Amino acid sequence: MKVLAADGISPKGIELLKKEFEVDVKDKISAEELLEIIPEYDALMVRSASKVTAEVIERAKNLKIIGRAGVGVDNIDIPAATAKGIIVINSPGGNTIAATEHTMAMMLAMSRNIPIANETMQKGEWNRKQYVGVELRGKTLGVIGMGRIGAGVAKRAMAFDMDVIAYDPYINEERAKSLGVTIGTFEDVITKSDFITVHMPLTPDTKGMIGMEQMKKMKKGVRLVNCARGGIIVEEDLAEAVKQGIVAGAAIDVYTSEPVGPDHPLVGVPGIVLTPHLGASTVEAQIGVSLDVSEGILAALKGEPVATAVNMAPVSPQVMKVISPYLTLAERLGGTVVSLADGPVEKVEVVYNGEITEVNTGLLTTAVVKGMLNPIMENEVNYVNAPGLAKERGIKVTEVKEKEVEDFTNLITVKAQVAGKELSVEGTLFGSEGRIVRINKFRVDVDPHARILVCPHINRPGVIGTIGSLLGNNGINISAMQVGKTEVEGTSLMVLTIDNDIPAAVMEVIKGMDGISDARLVNFYTI
Repeated sequence: MKVLAADGISPKGIELLKKEFEVDVKDKISAEELLEIIPEYDALMVRSASKVTAEVIERAKNLKIIGRAGVGVDNIDIPAATAKGIIVINSPGGNTIAATEHTMAMMLAMSRNIPIANETMQKGEWNRKQYVGVELRGKTLGVIGMGRIGAGVAKRAMAFDMDVIAYDPYINEERAKSLGVTIGTFEDVITKSDFITVHMPLTPDTKGMIGMEQMKKMKKGVRLVNCARGGIIVEEDLAEAVKQGIVAGAAIDVYTSEPVGPDHPLVGVPGIVLTPHLGASTVEAQIGVSLDVSEGILAALKGEPVATAVNMAPVSPQVMKVISPYLTLAERLGGTVVSLADGPVEKVEVVYNGEITEVNTGLLTTAVVKGMLNPIMENEVNYVNAPGLAKERGIKVTEVKEKEVEDFTNLITVKAQVAGKELSVEGTLFGSEGRIVRINKFRVDVDPHARILVCPHINRPGVIGTIGSLLGNNGINISAMQVGKTEVEGTSLMVLTIDNDIPAAVMEVIKGMDGISDARLVNFYTI
């Protein structure tokens, strides 16, 4: 078998592959040359330069796997690869240590004024008294997001004798205890911490989650770190907060738009340390992603399971024919459950009813878990790593098959235990289109293709109209509406299909409306 390594892959990974296969190395390859030579290769390794388009995949007669030496796979047409049965893998964990250590480096550089002290020293100045710093020892570090990087930062901070308080709505007490951290609310973290570091994915819920309103609630002398995703901290507000002394300092590696120009609000603000997205930029990380992808290619070409596949694991054509129409629906059922949850999911039971029980539904159960974890994980969740990530977070996943079903040919029910309460969402196919047909006890008929606003409410005149007017006045279009009822008199569930994101301020207004019990936005674009 033959492997093509493009885009300057680290030699360490190439050496590993050469022990088993013939490897051609082309550090710089044009799109035209790639199209011309791809038919002869069984595996392709790229970084970000080469574009693995649908045309490239169509011409790849022998290709079995595409490996991306890094996290992002935007340069690979994954649907085209999946349709042709080609596995696509990446290296989601190869830069975990690099990002963790960079966070610590930024925290230390900021607290001891190292960048500005070095800059002035290079000019021949000696400003020892001007750059007195603060110690980490004895301080409280607030970690927002306890994925692998957040957990790694917490571990290292404790080695500095820091107390760690963490906010992650999807981590349970058992997991927190094993990590040695105290779990708190978001409000706890921003009001009690001396240092705050964010490690969340950028989603509609986390975008702008730390702005001036939150900064004004923080302790005097607080310092902020963001090595996760640009946009979680409002950049203009951070610059102003540091200038006003509301925030003592900040260390930022990621930005809303990159690269950053001289007119960026954070540039030139004393007390703010900036680096050009260096979180994954270490020699070891580049070697790590190369080795990760090479090991994945070795496994795939030997017919073994691949742990970092971003598309689905191999399934027999017979089973795939039955379950493939349900994959997206299963993901969105999982995403709906986690969006409605009030805390960490402790247990998930996926119940299958109908003819679908006659085949292996394991991949569908994985799709449910993938849909649950995608909105809350910092790193990408795929069909292979989802079960392990769920186990890491203490989520027990079970599968039940019951042949009998009423009203539908097939039905998938996702039941989740959250703080001792059960949430449930049911879905089926109408033709080839997925539908959510029940949310808890409420019968609905919802197309989960965009965003839905879920509002339990008192069944009385004016409630629905008031929300409709509020959304309309804020430029938010409603494309469909469902009202589900139960046997409990006077209670209903309003489900609105929304074309736009709903700002947090508007969501708070909805939650406070007379007659509304709660309001949750489920964004299927993040699932």
